[in-house]
Amino acid sequence: MSDTVDTIPVSLGFRFPAEWEPHVATWLTWPWPEGCSFPDNYDEAQKVYANLIRTLAPHEAARVNVWDAEMESWVRDVLSGYDVPLDNVRFHHNPAYEPWCRDHGPVFLLNNAGEKSLVDWGYNAWGEKYPPWDKDNEVPQRISEELGVRRFDPHMILEGGSIETNGTGTLLTTESCLLNPNRNPEFSRDQIEAKLRDYLGVHTIHWLGDGIAGDDTDGHIDDLARFVAEDVIVTIVEEDPADTNYAALQDNLERLRSLRSREGNPYRIVELPMPVARYLGELRLPTSYANFYIANDIVIVPTFEDPNDARAIELLQREFPSRKVLGLDSTELIIGQGSFHCITQQEPQ
Repeated sequence: MSDTVDTIPVSLGFRFPAEWEPHVATWLTWPWPEGCSFPDNYDEAQKVYANLIRTLAPHEAARVNVWDAEMESWVRDVLSGYDVPLDNVRFHHNPAYEPWCRDHGPVFLLNNAGEKSLVDWGYNAWGEKYPPWDKDNEVPQRISEELGVRRFDPHMILEGGSIETNGTGTLLTTESCLLNPNRNPEFSRDQIEAKLRDYLGVHTIHWLGDGIAGDDTDGHIDDLARFVAEDVIVTIVEEDPADTNYAALQDNLERLRSLRSREGNPYRIVELPMPVARYLGELRLPTSYANFYIANDIVIVPTFEDPNDARAIELLQREFPSRKVLGLDSTELIIGQGSFHCITQQEPQ
């Protein structure tokens, strides 16, 4: 059942579940010491990973990709040093150069019969920005073989952070990323939409515009707008007209307000603040409260030692009354230009 099949997932009733649906596990890829994401703060980034896994472990299993047995051994030691309960952590020898599992990992699907499968989208390091990426691109195939689940290959480049679903057939994405010629220059917008419908089981696709400054993914949706319910979308908004993000986020806000569901109904739009701009040298970092991760029973929100941290957590707690919304410090993780949603990938139950 692990071989690539020519049949498209939608014909077998598969769909892309919403992130708030029950998980059996969260997949992560532990940063490789020689990777380029955390060249000067590797130890601090490892601490963020350990804190995240310690937070997740009471609620669901953590499946951690590492290079080999040697790496597994010292990562176990790191986690033990931060009091992570290892009985709910499983290691997988799936090497990857960079740690952004949302983008190089598989996208899991479910059908009405309860069968699980995955989509093996092509990965080219966000438009060939950070070579090499061959090992990262192999991760979904390796996982499908280990789990023994059906693997579908759309023959199209796509990262998991570029798509967001409500689980009932509606997808959010951005023009700046999916229509960028550094991904699939041979595909038109209509052809890309057809792939999304066929391989994710969606019927409605909503497009936003540009991403935020410092986002080297060319505008992933998970830094901009997220479904928190079938008909509710939270989106980041910059309140300072002088800020470089103001115009793009206002455009996205207007687009969201104009959207209608398949039934013709508007979505309820909840506005999240932006943190104060942070820089690494002259590089603007893509700080965003939209990069939260929805796990079983909890929601993990990146915080940035910012006055708006508490406000963002409060707003999200209102939208997740049955889950505990927790803030975790992401100031070291964002140096790699991503946060908690970028490093996680849910495996549905």
